[in-house]
Amino acid sequence: MKTKINIIIIMAAIAASCSRQPSADAYGNFEATETTISAEANGRILYFSAEEGSVLQQGDTIGLIDTTDLHLKRNQLLAQRAAMASRRLNLDAQAAVYSQQQQNLEKDRVRISALVKEQAATPKQLDDIDGALALAKRQGQVVTSQYSSLSDELRTLDAQLKQVEESLRRCYIVNPVKGTVLTRLAEAGEITAFGKPLYRIADLSTMELRVYISGNMLSQIKTGETAAVLIDSPDGLKELQGTITWVSPSAEFTPKIIQTRDERVNLVYAVKLRVINDGSLKIAMPAEVNFSKAQSAVNEQ
Repeated sequence: MKTKINIIIIMAAIAASCSRQPSADAYGNFEATETTISAEANGRILYFSAEEGSVLQQGDTIGLIDTTDLHLKRNQLLAQRAAMASRRLNLDAQAAVYSQQQQNLEKDRVRISALVKEQAATPKQLDDIDGALALAKRQGQVVTSQYSSLSDELRTLDAQLKQVEESLRRCYIVNPVKGTVLTRLAEAGEITAFGKPLYRIADLSTMELRVYISGNMLSQIKTGETAAVLIDSPDGLKELQGTITWVSPSAEFTPKIIQTRDERVNLVYAVKLRVINDGSLKIAMPAEVNFSKAQSAVNEQ
């Protein structure tokens, strides 16, 4: 009877050992590239709709910083530009008058020159015409120089208008990257400043798992290969597929939070795996990696 009980116990132990999950090759935690979005303008936040946990698309407008001063500045510059436009119209009219005067004087000079040859007019009359023609040309040159000065002023105003338009554009808080809002750092009604953080965002559709392996495993893995990633779930370990994207070229001391398969190895290498998030992965979530399991599956195929 005792022998029979011992046999049952041994068989149960064998069955338990067969059903036990294979030991992991590496351990680590999930990471995500976090981006801190900061204000690009100074002023009071009129509205801000970035809620923690919400998914934002690239280009979404989620807030506005007060633009009153900039709008007033823009209206002032537009008024100055309108005044310069009216000045340009006046210069056009003056230029047309001086041009017509030159044409009339040149015709008179031709007639006076002919009369002087026939001794029907005096040389003084010709000199008077030449003086009036020279004066009209100088007046035309003055108008031309005013044109140049006005053009320079217009270019300066246009540059200032572009600067104000760019400042107005930056008052709108536009999300630059697709992702999930992790932390909201500002509220509507607050006074913000250029460079002050507003929220943090990260793309959680694909997570990065950083694990550490011992030196004797380096020859077994390479970038581009897949590996079995195991995470905790209510029904036990859940298996996902990860792709090796990076292997550290240098060794480092084993982090305190990591336990490798060979505890006698003091130096380890960091490895990153890209894992598609099915919704169950979170930042800092622990996971295990089994490289040999994934390789055997590939070999069987």
